[in-house]
Amino acid sequence: MEAGGSLLRFAAQSGRGEAKLASVFSHSHRNSWMSSFQNRSGYSLLKREARRCFCADFSGSKRRSRGPVMAAKKAAEGGKKEEGKYKHTVDLPKTAFGLRANAVVREPELQKLWEDNQVLKKVSDRNTGDRFILHDGPPYANGDLHMGHALNKVLKDIINRYKLLQNHQVTYIPGWDCHGLPIEQKVLKILDKEARKELTPIKLRQKAAKFAKETVKNQMKGFKRYGIWADWENPYLTLYPEYEAAQIEVLGNMAMKGYIYRGLKPVHWSPSSVTALAEAELEYPEGHVSKSIYAIFKIKSPSEALKESLKEYLSDLYVAIWTTTPWTIPANAAVAVNPKLTYALVELKPKSETESETSSGAKKSNKIGKVLKEENKNKLFVIVASDLVPTLESKWGVKISVIKTFTGSDLEHLRYLHPVNGMECPVILGGDYINTESGTGLVHTAPGHGQEDYITGMKYGLNWTSPVDDEGKFTAEAGQFDGLDVLGEGNSAVVSFLDGQLALLLEEPYKHKYPYDWRTNKPTIVRATRQWFASLDGFREAALDAIKQVKWVPSRAVNRILAMTADRSDWCISRQRPWGVPIPVFYHVETKEPLITQETIDHIKNIVANKGSDAWWYMSTEDLLPEKYRDVASNYFKGTDTMDVWFDSGSSWAAVLAKREGLSFPADLYLEGSDQHRGWFQSSLLTSVATTGQAPYKSVVTHGFVLDEKGCKMSKSLGNVVDPNTIINGGKNTKDEPGYGADVLRLWVSSVDYTGDVIIGPQILRQMSDMYRKLRGTMRFLLSNLHDWKTENAVSYEELPKIDKYALYQLENIVNSVKDSYENYEFYKIFQIIQRFAIVGLSNFYLDIAKDRLYVGGTTSYTRRSCQTVLKYHLISLVSVIAPILPHLAEDVWQNLPFEHLMQDGSVANFVFELKWPELNGRWLGMDKDDVDFLSTILELRSEVNKVLENARAGKMIGSSLDAKIFLHASNAATSAKLQEMCSSSNDADTLHRIFITSQVEVVKSVNEEMVTYSGTYNDEKYGEIWIGASRADGSKCERCWNYSSQVGSFVDHPALCSRCYSAIDLQQFVSAAPAATAAGVN
Repeated sequence: MEAGGSLLRFAAQSGRGEAKLASVFSHSHRNSWMSSFQNRSGYSLLKREARRCFCADFSGSKRRSRGPVMAAKKAAEGGKKEEGKYKHTVDLPKTAFGLRANAVVREPELQKLWEDNQVLKKVSDRNTGDRFILHDGPPYANGDLHMGHALNKVLKDIINRYKLLQNHQVTYIPGWDCHGLPIEQKVLKILDKEARKELTPIKLRQKAAKFAKETVKNQMKGFKRYGIWADWENPYLTLYPEYEAAQIEVLGNMAMKGYIYRGLKPVHWSPSSVTALAEAELEYPEGHVSKSIYAIFKIKSPSEALKESLKEYLSDLYVAIWTTTPWTIPANAAVAVNPKLTYALVELKPKSETESETSSGAKKSNKIGKVLKEENKNKLFVIVASDLVPTLESKWGVKISVIKTFTGSDLEHLRYLHPVNGMECPVILGGDYINTESGTGLVHTAPGHGQEDYITGMKYGLNWTSPVDDEGKFTAEAGQFDGLDVLGEGNSAVVSFLDGQLALLLEEPYKHKYPYDWRTNKPTIVRATRQWFASLDGFREAALDAIKQVKWVPSRAVNRILAMTADRSDWCISRQRPWGVPIPVFYHVETKEPLITQETIDHIKNIVANKGSDAWWYMSTEDLLPEKYRDVASNYFKGTDTMDVWFDSGSSWAAVLAKREGLSFPADLYLEGSDQHRGWFQSSLLTSVATTGQAPYKSVVTHGFVLDEKGCKMSKSLGNVVDPNTIINGGKNTKDEPGYGADVLRLWVSSVDYTGDVIIGPQILRQMSDMYRKLRGTMRFLLSNLHDWKTENAVSYEELPKIDKYALYQLENIVNSVKDSYENYEFYKIFQIIQRFAIVGLSNFYLDIAKDRLYVGGTTSYTRRSCQTVLKYHLISLVSVIAPILPHLAEDVWQNLPFEHLMQDGSVANFVFELKWPELNGRWLGMDKDDVDFLSTILELRSEVNKVLENARAGKMIGSSLDAKIFLHASNAATSAKLQEMCSSSNDADTLHRIFITSQVEVVKSVNEEMVTYSGTYNDEKYGEIWIGASRADGSKCERCWNYSSQVGSFVDHPALCSRCYSAIDLQQFVSAAPAATAAGVN
């Protein structure tokens, strides 16, 4: 009885109670074990077995745990025998998962593992949720990948991988835009002059197709290295025959609805590319300087309204205009005024020398026209906007006297003489584009060279010309300027001519945004040519309504695309280049009238579907026409215009989403750069709304551009280009450009608020690498301390210590917050959460205090098993949370998992993406609110305790925190009782000295500064003020765990151990002896 009583007392002291004793042994062995009580050896054996189940574990901080663990490691590595006396009793972390990622080697191995096992297909096919379709906007197949590609593709991959974990069936088809001038130019650069001369359209197309396909192959390789999951075996290329046929079908549908027409209108024209351009093909670089002029046109006759008012001034009366494109003056057809503005008849007079010195606003770079110089003695009267008189007086360097004023509408039908050809031209009424922000308030109008000019000119039925050819040179219509380059010598020649005719007031450089060809980076012009257009008037309102039905991220993006669509002029869809999809139109030989019918469209579509669009170039007109037109084929010739590449990519919804098996229309998501509001987002919207009545997407996410660390645009000339391939694989100098691997690149993508422009550079990458390393360290800690984990070892939630329940409560909140951020595409918030929780909060709190239980408490003890239970949940949850962003790290962790993880259906998850997103655990979140609040306060109190300990360490009172004893006094009685309850908790893991990682904690009734060396205070609104004191710990230091205890020296066979460590080694000796004892008992 004495032996049994001692055993039960031991069980009770261990915190598990007498009820647990019966579960130690199986029923079949209980009697034989109990019969052994009467002899000492049997009792000792049973006592040890009880300790195996009841003993508390040991854990500690980094400072604290370093002692026993490092001593054990040192002994294991061949240190002196006495230095590792208890090494075999310490549960060292064990894992093959390295702290160093070796990503340059390891990541490709993991990617091969995925590919060999077709993980993406298996997971997507197995998932039972709805389909999720992110439609890929096709990158241009004309060069190497850059950081913009990396940002875009990684964002898409993060979303797709998250959707897989959410049980969605994900099909992601990568695409490439393969037509257009940039690829033509790449091909032409490769060829010498002789080869270019022999280049026919069909040969050029063949070479361009070959170049595009090679580029696609190289870019695909790069995307795969980023860790992008996609159906790489079945991409879509805009040069594929089936794609081109679908595109022609879209054009045909729009044509049959009356949305496609051919007209002579001003369009953006690139002399450097020799083709028309759409707005989306323009760039507006900073720093462009134009040659602007103020010029005067001689008035021939006044308007009826001003006939009497202007009569006496007619001999010296002019209208004054301002333009930044002097080369358009030969094409002038009118001068436009705003009917709402007030205009003034003014006289220009030279200023006195004194006035000139004090008030002249002329710059040295400005050139005053001859008409304003002193040798010109004639009077000069001009008409300008009244509000601009002070500005013009300063700019022109003259004194301006206002004679009379009148409204703009009074000027309508005034006649002036064209400054070049002398023909009479009218003053007409324009719109609000005429204002007093700059210029003179009167606008030189050339309908062949400006959209607003064209609209105004059409209203008045003006006769107009556009005397500029495809190469940007004046034609014979421009008279003496014939053959001159309008953007160069032609511009200067016009200015000189005006000056010679005393029609130039001032020439000055004007810095402003000017449209450049985005491919050649050279200035464009506006020029009237016969082109094919898509008229938006028939479906503009439907497009605006469709935009409002779409979810836009960020939300402000909706305003941008609404404005762009509302204000957009007709879309010029024709290009004068051979490398593209042909506009399938035939023209009558004599009348030049176009032939485009449903029959011709269907016939061409079928030919292209079978033979590709090259057929348009190598087949005869007779063969390209449907049967009914064969007899009159000689009356027609085929056109040579190709479609705008934005029409190519803008038809992808029809060629891919609506045609491919496993996809659906509309797509769940489009995701591209913010410049695509006027590009792919808009072209896709317009073609889709025009033909189907709805947008091709349900949601749209836009991202900004990638800049260097200083916020500057990347440029080879500046030497600030960050290459994603170098980030992943390293540069020539690995010291300056180490290979970080794809996951560090992906981590950076997750860290930035991509809705605006983002920055990257060496310093940022080092920060990302450091965070990645710390996160990897956290995952390694979890793996290494679960090396002996088995499912049957799990402790039920009800039996977990409060501190473990609190850890799970925190974990569940974190997982839910991360889920919300994934759903809202706010990945930077996930980055912040992971940084705060997994790297800082978890490591500094739970993992810190967990080491005590994990390392020294006993292999099979309750508190170690409870801690491992919590660690296992953390490992599974965290690996799921990070997997979309850091798939290589997540898979590397999973392949080093020391146990099999079973899915709900009983199958083993062999790959990390076979997991599902962690299900909501209401029980974890349902932890008692008072317990949550108090434990949260304890963690804050712990931070203050650490500050006191740091002061004690700085003052040399202690080395490790285990050298200390903490005293606490709470001004609030209820708080004091709660603290006392934790100090005396029957569950060792919940005691305050384990949480603080000190040897002792004592709650005192009053503050006694004399008994401590260092002190501090903590204040909480709910729990009041808590005084903290620190002194040296009581007792002697345990050789195994480094805790101080008065029990050290109480055990004869192990005098250097505390009672907890004595129980732990006694237990482990029993575990090793138990099999032999059992065998002896059977015999």
